[in-house]
Amino acid sequence: MNKNIIKQYTLRNIPKEVDLELKRKTQESGKSFNQVAVEALAIGCNKSFRYKLDLSDIIGTLSDEEAYLIEEEIKRQHQIDPSLWL
Repeated sequence: MNKNIIKQYTLRNIPKEVDLELKRKTQESGKSFNQVAVEALAIGCNKSFRYKLDLSDIIGTLSDEEAYLIEEEIKRQHQIDPSLWL
């Protein structure tokens, strides 16, 4: 079982005070609302939490063929089309 599976929730009946506090923390911190809400959930569950800002969960998961195709697409997108600059 993959321990890195991320769950999604839909929450209803959020008290107005909680909503306002999350929005205030979002404004003050410059973080996304989702990030602030996830951090608050983790703290409420007495769990330490550090929001990941990298792609470490997917590094090394591509096959050689998939990696090659992505690299080729990146190269293609870096090509300049002279007709667009006339």
